Amino acid sequence: MRIGSIENHRSREGGALVYPVYSRRSQGLSMGINLFPDHKRCSFDCPYCEVFPFKTNSRFSPELMEKQLLQELSQAAAQGLTVKDICFSGNGEPTISPYFSDALERASLIRDTWSPEADLVVITNGTGLLEGRLFDTLGHAAAGPMGLKIWLKLDAGTEDWYREMNRSQVPYRSLMNAIRDLAGSAPVTIQTMLCQVKGKPPSQAEASAWEKLVVELSRIRAAGEPVKKDATGNRIPGIRDIHLYGKARPAAEDPAAAALPLSYLETRALSLKKVLEDAGLNPAVQVFP
Repeated sequence: MRIGSIENHRSREGGALVYPVYSRRSQGLSMGINLFPDHKRCSFDCPYCEVFPFKTNSRFSPELMEKQLLQELSQAAAQGLTVKDICFSGNGEPTISPYFSDALERASLIRDTWSPEADLVVITNGTGLLEGRLFDTLGHAAAGPMGLKIWLKLDAGTEDWYREMNRSQVPYRSLMNAIRDLAGSAPVTIQTMLCQVKGKPPSQAEASAWEKLVVELSRIRAAGEPVKKDATGNRIPGIRDIHLYGKARPAAEDPAAAALPLSYLETRALSLKKVLEDAGLNPAVQVFP
């Protein structure tokens, strides 16, 4: 692995199953796992998506993923690089792959043995939560000893903006209900893309609806479950933290989606922090322009 190669992520579109990349949100080296090395597969069709159209003859196999992950971790160690996380992302929605559960177990075992300080992360749009088996897999992995960090997309507080941002056939209400269920059973990181679509930013009504939804999710606990507290007595919410991030990479549909100023992201973050504090909630709110 060349150190310079982690500044971009295009090797995943060349058929790589494992690709090292610098992650702005992990603030360091991330080992990406790509379950779709042949072509993009996703249940969303976001106009800001950075995955360009491509097609290769590569095929995913859990055995080859293991081999490539061990190679990349070995090379990182040889160069004295710290691996911040092993992350399921790649060319689409990882949870819709038939290999996801197997690959997650294998990656967890490799992480525990070869890079125990690294987080295990899945970046997901949440549509896999509508399938009972996958819901259980993600919930148990996040709440159990695997310690999976679920970075869950929540771009919209209204159905209208969901249609603009995510353009999915998955019903908005069904998806929100599944997200509510997960927030009641496992810790989750909410990730929200803030950008213009067709020259327009989210409306004030959309921003207010999104804040209300985040507050609601932050309050949810599983039925009958007592409030969890950390070692210092602070309440642990189902929502671990919130990532507000901007459009920082080129997209195939540019300029259908465009970046918003950093000041906009920071204003939205401050507004969210206030409504969370007013509600007696304290998940961290971070901005990644």
